[in-house]
Amino acid sequence: MSDYYEKSFNDLNVEKKGAVIWITLDRPKYSNAFSDEMIVDLCHILREADWDESVWTIVITGAGKNFCAGGDVKAMEEQTGMFAGDPEELRRRYSKGIQQIPLTMESLQTPVVAMVNGAAIGAGCDLACMCDIRIGCQFSRFGETFAKLALVPGDGGAFFLQRVVGYAKAMELSLTGRIVDPDEALDLGLLNQLVDQDELLAATEKLVNSITANSPVAVSMIKKAIRNARTVEIYGHLDLVAAFQGITQRTHDHAEGVLALKEKRRPKFIGN
Repeated sequence: MSDYYEKSFNDLNVEKKGAVIWITLDRPKYSNAFSDEMIVDLCHILREADWDESVWTIVITGAGKNFCAGGDVKAMEEQTGMFAGDPEELRRRYSKGIQQIPLTMESLQTPVVAMVNGAAIGAGCDLACMCDIRIGCQFSRFGETFAKLALVPGDGGAFFLQRVVGYAKAMELSLTGRIVDPDEALDLGLLNQLVDQDELLAATEKLVNSITANSPVAVSMIKKAIRNARTVEIYGHLDLVAAFQGITQRTHDHAEGVLALKEKRRPKFIGN
């Protein structure tokens, strides 16, 4: 287990429960809007967790009533933090700052679940879309609201949103900036599951447990295969999954899975 999880963070709360890392965006006074420090720490934690073989799944959620409000409006108004400087400085700040989140998320081999406990707005909506699976409640709201502030989704939202809801719907949501309620979010695929707020934590734990019940080697390669299939032609994809299949079929976990099926019991995977 990495000692990094034992650290105290100003804008994040991190807890390791078994094979799962729970990351809570912890700026409830600011609706969990991103700070420079939060961005740096979030990326570092995600990379550490991805390298840790004892971590099989990652959960991201928000403290208090909101998931994440995206950019800090006060910092925007005052032109401080990530919003400071002339246009060229702002470009560099985005490149070296908040854009490190999508680059980090795309590099992860570990499944990431977003527990969307409340509003996911702007870059918060984009963060949720960067996750592999999203589960929410009646208070979950999504908004690609950059146009409302005469901005663009500079953190990668234009890339991720259309991969979740499709081109036409992403265009509509981005150009109007309207808020999506939880029922529509479920219909659009912004949410995989919608449960009552009182059941959200238990439902998320159940979902996570259903992932961690499988071999982390296979789960990681399945995630990479699905991601790869978004951008390559069939020939290259089939070459990749043939290689993945060659690896997984010679793992201890595959042999254990076959034996468990034969013996009609739950497999005991160990991650190799």
